[in-house]
Amino acid sequence: MVAGFHHVEVWVADLDAVRDEWGWLLSQVGWMLTEEWPGGQSWSAGSAYLTLTTSPNMRDAPHDRRRPGVNHLAFRGGSPSAVDALVESAGENGWLPLYAERYPHAGGEDHYAGWLENSSGFKVEVVANEGVARAPR
Repeated sequence: MVAGFHHVEVWVADLDAVRDEWGWLLSQVGWMLTEEWPGGQSWSAGSAYLTLTTSPNMRDAPHDRRRPGVNHLAFRGGSPSAVDALVESAGENGWLPLYAERYPHAGGEDHYAGWLENSSGFKVEVVANEGVARAPR
């Protein structure tokens, strides 16, 4: 048996409204757009893929990452300087920094990462490959 995710499907209220935000972020962390259809798209990285789909049931319900469910997705971001560059340009691409006062060690001194939130409230973490001794709490 091989450990790891096969895929993750994220339902959004309106993919057209956040397509550019997600597209920018996913391409920055090395994912490739592999398929599109009305209301959805898939991105791949190696053997795993991420699907973004307009939810058929939640168009009027706002996303709240603090409710039960997935709080955030964490992506490998490359070197610390690559994470810095991504975080620096995030605001121009629909993502706002979280925990800016503690950047890049909001997860602890041994964890180099940036946390971002998009216009619809989805949170992502972009983790540097170097200097990461443990996962944040």
